[in-house]
Amino acid sequence: MRLLVVAATALALLAGPAGAAGPPVLGFSVSSGPQAAPRVALPSASVPNSPGGISIPVSFTTPPVNAQRLDLASLHQLWQRAGAAYGIPWNVLAAINKIESNFGGNMGPSSAGAVGWMQFMPSTWLRWGLDADGDGVADPWNATDAVYAAARYLAAAGGQTDISRAVFSYNHADWYVREVLDLAQVYGSGTVAQTADLERLQAALEAARSRVVAANQDLVAAQARERSLRSVSGRLHTDVGKANLLSDRLAAERRAVQFDVRIDGALAAVARAEQLVERAQAGLRDAQQSAQAPSFTPAVGALMGAPSYDGQWVFPVGGGPEVVSAAHTHHDYPAVDIAAPAGSPVYAISNAVVLNAWHEADPRCGIGMTIRTEDGQVWTYCHLAVLEATVVDGVSLAAGTQIGLVGSTGHATGPHLHLQLQPPKTYPQDQPWFQSFAGKTFTWQDAPTPLELAGEPPAPKVFTVVPESRDAVVTFTRLGG
Repeated sequence: MRLLVVAATALALLAGPAGAAGPPVLGFSVSSGPQAAPRVALPSASVPNSPGGISIPVSFTTPPVNAQRLDLASLHQLWQRAGAAYGIPWNVLAAINKIESNFGGNMGPSSAGAVGWMQFMPSTWLRWGLDADGDGVADPWNATDAVYAAARYLAAAGGQTDISRAVFSYNHADWYVREVLDLAQVYGSGTVAQTADLERLQAALEAARSRVVAANQDLVAAQARERSLRSVSGRLHTDVGKANLLSDRLAAERRAVQFDVRIDGALAAVARAEQLVERAQAGLRDAQQSAQAPSFTPAVGALMGAPSYDGQWVFPVGGGPEVVSAAHTHHDYPAVDIAAPAGSPVYAISNAVVLNAWHEADPRCGIGMTIRTEDGQVWTYCHLAVLEATVVDGVSLAAGTQIGLVGSTGHATGPHLHLQLQPPKTYPQDQPWFQSFAGKTFTWQDAPTPLELAGEPPAPKVFTVVPESRDAVVTFTRLGG
């Protein structure tokens, strides 16, 4: 069976709050709230659209010039109306809306081609999209159309009686089901004001991380310029000693002294950049403190990038399997490159002692550290955007201590954490603790991530008439942009 937390959460969601308006659907009631009916007759959830059955925008896969935005109060009413129309818990629609487009803040197209408020694949929209606002067009970039379409598909997948299975039909991954249902439980237990507070905390945390990354990029550039100038200065001073004639020596000294003025300016620039980094890090600490309490909820913790534990081990990058991925092999030697957005938090994988930490970018490894964990293994982290000032040689780190942020310093083609054992004779990915996080905190890039636990019966088909293809289900993704 699927993890108990999924089953328990699904039962709680199906039970639903009391006081629904209108008759219950198959014994399930939707929470009270604005129940204004849409201005058009809604299509049934029992049969998908026939070919050409809906009118769509001319270029419905292209974002509109002016993207629609709704405040949380308006969205809350929309989730409730769509949920009531199709017998789906409104807070599940809210959770999917958050996970897929950040409430309309990131509507794609995604890297897979998913579009709009609820991130439908275009071919899937043609089968399940609808015109819910009565303007004559079924538009995935329109919040009303998209949310009602998502409710319709969930109902078609059996969401009125088994919401866990219905969410699984959208994205065949247990981690996705867990995240949606956990987050739905958070939304369903609170108010619009509490949801808005959570949004502000997340936005403040992400902004603070971005400021640290940007400030440290400026510092790294300033440090590189200073090193470059010192190298030139060294050559100029060497020329002074090589000069045989007094006139040549005096001229060489003059050139060297005049050039050294540039070093003074570079040192001042480094000092200013260091101050800005310290200020940004102080702001990040404040944001992290504010986000700490709600992060104890698993679903909220994933949004905030909180550490994920499995016994004595912690996965080194926060953010969840929607945005964090790794391959089973490395391009040229045993190591792992964990891809994640720049600014994602990086954690100590276990209780450890820092053997060596470097806060200035090494040409190859960038900013990073080497640690020895309690089991005696030695690990190196590379390419961080910034390393916490408290991470210095000899310091002890508790498992889950944040040590920096994901970046691309050194020889890196994009933001990721490079993690390797010393000496690099075995792959970190082969260790049981690493594999235990697959599908929970990261996904595999080069092979399917296990989707169901051993003994789990296969997910039922929504309709026998739906082709067996990826386009047969709604594909949601947070990897868009």
